[in-house]
Amino acid sequence: MQQAVFKHTGGLHAAGLFTADGEMLLLREDIGRHNAVDKVIGHGLLHGDYPYKERILMVSGRSSFEIIQKALQARIPCISAISAPSSLAVELADRCGITLVGFLRDRSMNVYTHCERVI
Repeated sequence: MQQAVFKHTGGLHAAGLFTADGEMLLLREDIGRHNAVDKVIGHGLLHGDYPYKERILMVSGRSSFEIIQKALQARIPCISAISAPSSLAVELADRCGITLVGFLRDRSMNVYTHCERVI
């Protein structure tokens, strides 16, 4: 991710919204990864881009149950993270039809749920 503030501090999380083709549409940073996700979703609400039915949410850190809940409410069908998801996150994503990707680094990743969206 292109985190401007992170480059200076080394201590911020980010959430980004992407198209299926990988084009970054939005990036938000915050001290907490949950807050960064809230900023992405809030932007969509304020600017009429919500819900995010055909978007990918990428988060720094790990994917938690709460991040999956937020994505579900925003109708985001795919979540990727640079670290591992929690077991509850995997269970919820699977039940709700969300594609969940973890350990997304360079050209490798683990697809935990609904792999049919990953080409």
